[in-house]
Amino acid sequence: MIAGAPPRRTTRLARRVESLPPSGIRRFFDLLSTMDDVISLGVGEPDFTTPWHIREAAIHSLERGHTMYTSNHGLIELRRALVDHLERRYRVSYDPTRETLITVGVSEGLDLTLRALLDPDDEVIIPEPGYVSYGPCVTLAGGAPVFVATSVENDFVPSVAALERAVTPRTRAILLGYPSNPTGAVAPHDVLADIVALAVRHDLIVISDEIYDRLVYGVDHTCVASLPGARERTVLLGGFSKSYAMTGWRVGYAAAPPDLLAGMVKIHQYGALCAPISSQHAALEALRHGETDVQAMREEYDQRRRLMVHGLNRLGLTTFEPRGAFYAFPSVRSTGLSSTQFAERLLIQEHVAVVPGEAFGPSGVGHVRCCYATSTANVTEALDRIGRFVQAIRAEVQ
Repeated sequence: MIAGAPPRRTTRLARRVESLPPSGIRRFFDLLSTMDDVISLGVGEPDFTTPWHIREAAIHSLERGHTMYTSNHGLIELRRALVDHLERRYRVSYDPTRETLITVGVSEGLDLTLRALLDPDDEVIIPEPGYVSYGPCVTLAGGAPVFVATSVENDFVPSVAALERAVTPRTRAILLGYPSNPTGAVAPHDVLADIVALAVRHDLIVISDEIYDRLVYGVDHTCVASLPGARERTVLLGGFSKSYAMTGWRVGYAAAPPDLLAGMVKIHQYGALCAPISSQHAALEALRHGETDVQAMREEYDQRRRLMVHGLNRLGLTTFEPRGAFYAFPSVRSTGLSSTQFAERLLIQEHVAVVPGEAFGPSGVGHVRCCYATSTANVTEALDRIGRFVQAIRAEVQ
């Protein structure tokens, strides 16, 4: 070996890939796939079928021979409908030609954002518990995730003081995901405004993943880009998967100032090129005529939410009240089991799948994520099975 040369690799993989842990969620679903009669409260996916008129729009686009690439930015009709939607709902305005991009789901939008923004070792501050992809996506973009803990005592919303303490000369951005996966927390308007003011003070970019913006219960969603001082430093990410039951269509969007969006488009045009055209036609129909569907699904989720939260609390699994998304995040500390032990034994003994809280960061330790995007009958049966399991566990230690 040449003196001073870096050590020879022991794997053919890039070091940043080799060092990434596997998803804390997927292991449970690999096990689940080998079992029968499992009620899954794990996958964060609507149990509704995409409404017929949205599917029909895609079918008609195929029948008309729309099977080609679109503009890298996406169909201009969809981008115009999107900016009208954002203006109508949140009073934030974008130029559809220079400030919007249709992406292959929010996942691609996040990846594009991070790769466009980050130089090696730039830091991104991320409140946790948070979505499992946030930290690894920062790492894969060459950056360094910096996690800031939240807690049930603070409604799983970060304090601005804690965020500010995490800022260093290498900090490039703050990545927010509210309504939250996994906690269901909704960040208050005033807290988000203070976070934007922090970003202004330190000249940071705010990346706001608002995929669950339409799924809120008894509160209003605050679009971060609509806050004073936010629009010119915010990348707004959203999509159709959750609100319109369109997970498999893989269509999302990004809205951002022209200089930021131009960098994202450069990467997009060399990678994905464009989102599938039939999915874009379906998304256009969803924006134009899908509001009744959104309201109906949200009402159903709300009923399930109340059933699950009440049921878990009744079992002695203290549960923070989620105000958004479709997740409950109960504490399982009263059972004496760790989150992983609880999830593994519940799956094996009672065939109910939940996700250990530590999959979403250290602040998730002692909790599990339960998704109520499943039928009321399934929620009821799952609660019965969890009740038997908890009773058996408590009997063991008596």
